[in-house]
Amino acid sequence: MGGVVVGVIALIIGGYAAVSLNKMKATLAAQADKVARIDDIASQVSSAASASDKATRDIQTLQNSTQAAVNQLGTELATIDEKIKHMEEVHVAHAAKGSHGEPVVAGPGEYIVKAGDTGAKIARANGCSIADLTAVNAGISWTHLKVGEKLKLPDKK
Repeated sequence: MGGVVVGVIALIIGGYAAVSLNKMKATLAAQADKVARIDDIASQVSSAASASDKATRDIQTLQNSTQAAVNQLGTELATIDEKIKHMEEVHVAHAAKGSHGEPVVAGPGEYIVKAGDTGAKIARANGCSIADLTAVNAGISWTHLKVGEKLKLPDKK
């Protein structure tokens, strides 16, 4: 009888072990699915990191090419500025000379237009009104005064 009791106990323990093993297999399968999802997420993160690195390199390349273009543009603008200054100097020098190439000189009661002059500035500097200045200089375009242009000054009262 002792052998039968031991056999029954062994059978109960074996059945319990089989049930426990099935539960462990189910738990292991669920864990395997979770590990597979984690591996998939890790793969996506790796792809995103790679794409981010490429985007960073592309942005750096774009910044470098933009800076080179801005530098070239600055050089070109400086060159154009120098050419404009030279043209202005030539124009002022040419405008300040008379018909035979000699410098224009103001005689008594005359004024030679300089760069930046306006009718109001000239009138103020010479102690007269713009109306008097306009009256003695018929046909002068006060909005388009030319450097070197000779104007008459009104008689002082």
